[in-house]
Amino acid sequence: SMYKVHDSQCIQLFGFKTAFGGGRSTGFGLIYENLDKMKKFEPKYRLKRAGLGAEKAGAGRRSKKDTKNRRKKVRGKEKTKAAGGKK
Repeated sequence: SMYKVHDSQCIQLFGFKTAFGGGRSTGFGLIYENLDKMKKFEPKYRLKRAGLGAEKAGAGRRSKKDTKNRRKKVRGKEKTKAAGGKK
C-alpha cells in the first residue's frame, strides 16, 4: 500500500523481533521488481520459505545411515542387495 508493487510475491519480509511488552514488532523487508530478480539475489533458504525454492532430491540423512549400517553387516555380493541396488 505504501509502495507501488505489482506482485505481492515480490515482497520478502524477514528478521522480525518483538518489542518488550508486545504490541509492536520490527523487521526487515525487501521489494523486488519481478520474480526473476528475486530468484537471482535472494538466498536459497529465503526462497524456500516463500515457497519458490526447489525441493531437495535424494535420500534423507537417516535413510543413508540405515543403508550404510545394513551394508556393514553383510559381505561380498550381498552388499549390493543390502544397499537396495539392482536384483
